Amino acid sequence: MAELIIEGLVSRKRSLSAKSLASLAGQVPDVSALAPNREGVAVRLAAVLAEAGLSEDARFITIHAEGNYSASVALEVVKDHAILIYGLDGEALPRDKGGPIRFFIPDVAACQTDDVDQCANVKYVERIVLSGEKGQDTRPKTTKQHLDIHIDEKS
Repeated sequence: MAELIIEGLVSRKRSLSAKSLASLAGQVPDVSALAPNREGVAVRLAAVLAEAGLSEDARFITIHAEGNYSASVALEVVKDHAILIYGLDGEALPRDKGGPIRFFIPDVAACQTDDVDQCANVKYVERIVLSGEKGQDTRPKTTKQHLDIHIDEKS
């Protein structure tokens, strides 16, 4: 089972397994309650950041995934909205659902910024880095790039 690394502007660098994530406060036992077309078990991002001891200097969160994909957004706009989906039906979140860990914002519009879009929902998450500056962001920049990434997912 893969572990999620939390590092950067935190008091304690953490490596969290699905079991560790399940032991944190802020559980979402049924993701469909927040997003009707989704399923699984999740933990709120705010609880994960509290576990790592978030520094008050942290301004950005960068979510790194397999394949050199990353999204970097202002922490303040996602901290209280995002969840980390880590399980389904008592097992690890399957790969076809974005597992083993998926960063998900149930209501992107609630973030009230153009910088947070559907591509800020990241599958196959390996690492989260908190920083004072914007981090690496490989999200699609054009409509064509965005469409191409989703066509590749369906192949």
